[in-house]
Amino acid sequence: MQNSDKDNIKLICDISELSNLFTDSNSLENFLSKTVEMVASHMKADVCSIYLYSDGTQELILKATMGLNQGLIGNVKMNVDEGLTGLALKELRPICERNASRNPNFKYFPDLGEEIYESFLAVPILRGTNKVGVMVIQNSEKNYFKEGDVTVLQAITSQLANTIEMARFLLSLDEDRQQKKVIKEEGDLKFVKGRVGSPGFVFAEAVVLLESNSLWLNQAVVQEHTVDDFYKALKDSEHQLEDMQTQIEETLADIASFIFNAQILMLKDSIFVNAMVDKIKKGIKPHAAIIEVAGNYLKKFDNIADEYLKDRSQDVKDICRRILSNLIGFDVNATNCEGRILIAKELSAGDVLKYSSEKVKGIILLSGGVTSHVCILASSLQLPVIIADEPRLMSIRNNTRVLMDAEIGNLYINPTDDIIESFREKQKLLKTSAEISSELKEKTFTADGSQVHLLANINLLGDLKIAKHYKAEGVGLYRTEFPFIVRKDFPSEEEQLVVYKKLFEGMPGKEMTIRTLDIGGDKVLSYFQEHSREKNPFMGMRSVRFSLRHKDIFAQQIRAILRASVGADVKIMFPMISSVDEFVEAKQLVLNCVSELRSSGAEFQVNPTIGMMIEMPSVMEILEELANYSDFFSIGTNDFVQYMLAVDRTNERVADMYLSHHPSILRAIKKVVDVSAKYGKEVSVCGEMAHEEKYIRYLLGIGVRRFSLSPSYIPKIQRAIMNVQIKDAEAFAKEILSMDKLTDISKKIGIS
Repeated sequence: MQNSDKDNIKLICDISELSNLFTDSNSLENFLSKTVEMVASHMKADVCSIYLYSDGTQELILKATMGLNQGLIGNVKMNVDEGLTGLALKELRPICERNASRNPNFKYFPDLGEEIYESFLAVPILRGTNKVGVMVIQNSEKNYFKEGDVTVLQAITSQLANTIEMARFLLSLDEDRQQKKVIKEEGDLKFVKGRVGSPGFVFAEAVVLLESNSLWLNQAVVQEHTVDDFYKALKDSEHQLEDMQTQIEETLADIASFIFNAQILMLKDSIFVNAMVDKIKKGIKPHAAIIEVAGNYLKKFDNIADEYLKDRSQDVKDICRRILSNLIGFDVNATNCEGRILIAKELSAGDVLKYSSEKVKGIILLSGGVTSHVCILASSLQLPVIIADEPRLMSIRNNTRVLMDAEIGNLYINPTDDIIESFREKQKLLKTSAEISSELKEKTFTADGSQVHLLANINLLGDLKIAKHYKAEGVGLYRTEFPFIVRKDFPSEEEQLVVYKKLFEGMPGKEMTIRTLDIGGDKVLSYFQEHSREKNPFMGMRSVRFSLRHKDIFAQQIRAILRASVGADVKIMFPMISSVDEFVEAKQLVLNCVSELRSSGAEFQVNPTIGMMIEMPSVMEILEELANYSDFFSIGTNDFVQYMLAVDRTNERVADMYLSHHPSILRAIKKVVDVSAKYGKEVSVCGEMAHEEKYIRYLLGIGVRRFSLSPSYIPKIQRAIMNVQIKDAEAFAKEILSMDKLTDISKKIGIS
């Protein structure tokens, strides 16, 4: 063959046309097959192959080939650090070799038949920063591919990237046979040790959420459908969304109306619906019309900079998946998780809400921190979560029986009868513990009579019921961010007013500490563009920094709190304060809102208590000055530990360095308590340390008398406090404070 025979220009044109005609293909495999045939023909290559990348297994999988053994399609797999093909994707660059077999990175696959083709050119297929796969062309003639061929193949993969990525979403990659990394025997993975994200016990069948989150459109079950069938599918979809919204209204009254609104509105959008109807009337099959319109919308979203509009792409995917499900008569969403344990690499807050509404029983995540707001939300929903850095979990078969012990973080895959029996015994003990809650005291005292106040952390209004059940003395921390996170834009003052009124009505007469908006870090607003541009969000535009930068939004929240808390014992608390100036500026905004409301004649709380969270190392040397301005302190131990030790609490790679018992942490907490006592300021401890029994004796010993914790932990912590003598606790704390080594403190506190 002669290199000059290659028809590169025509190839680019033909590939462009093929991409546009994708929705007429009856399968992804058919489309990829046409692609490799076309490329091989125009490039005069003996071989053309396409490997697609699976995020779930982090492997490249042969999906189409012209010139190699087609019987191995779907069975040839390699990691990104294997072979010349893997190297192209790993280093995100073309790999061109004149004698491929002599390259030390060459990987031999028996029976594939590529060893006779010495000329090798691989180009990664990328969509933005997303890894889609690799296209490879080969030839038996050495030094066959030139620089111009590299450029042409890059142009081709660039055109194909969006189409293939859309295809993975719309038609899937034959999940059971090809996309999953098949475990040879069920015994390959029996036990995984993870970390508790949200406590509980679950024994159920598992379902794996593949990262492509794609539609599974099995052509064998697609029948002929009419436009009337399409309209019925639309109506069924609308009813389903409305039913789900109604089902979660009681638990998520503060945010339920925001979860499915966007999708319901899309079903009523004449432009969106008519785009599909017009195609159906022109003779395109209904399922193909849905796919084509979805693809067109997704392409538009890829090309816009507005993050608010771009975020709507997920709604397009979800609603089109639902319409298809109802049209063809089975669930095209592979994540039918009712009554099951969901396994996923990661989830957003919206995902947790969605799957909770679909009655998932438990969640296993491969990434994230146990103190992330996803886990906090799951805890509010009483949804057990375990975080386990074990990629093989993504490869277990659907319907595999899994036992989650989310009290200690253990996972059992296909557990034995002995383990199941032990699990049932633990369930009995858990029920017994729940019954003990009926013996809870209205007030909490140590063994020698010192009163300790136990308050509840509230994430959602549904938590109030649990807080009252466990006899919380009030709310020590109400997190206001969730109605912001699940929406598509900032909630108005009136919308926030409705939520806050329900909060005060839920626990009338009890003290209520409301933390102002604490977003940023792992709590990102998808519609706020500044967050998407931050390289280090935990050190970025977070919490009170955001509020002071956007005072119009801050003022709306403060006015809503003041209007909702008429006659109530309300405390307004600012998060992430780092200086006196910052606190004074935030406090002045509250006073300005008081003046505005007074002028308007509205009813409102005229004299709120105003305090701050201790989370930043910078405040440790100005505590006395801050005590002159702040009415109270609350030590937010999660962020305090994170910033004091410079350890990202959501990063599993440094999770073992996140140590609440570090001597600097324990001494710093004592300093805050001492300054609070000196100036007569109230101080409380919230975060993980507040509900961990091993720290209770120390905290009581340094003078902490107020704890704010998740309501379900109150019985355990109350019993622990009732067994402590203050004199013993003081001696214990004094001994701990004299230690300078983590190992010594660990032994003394009882940390294994």
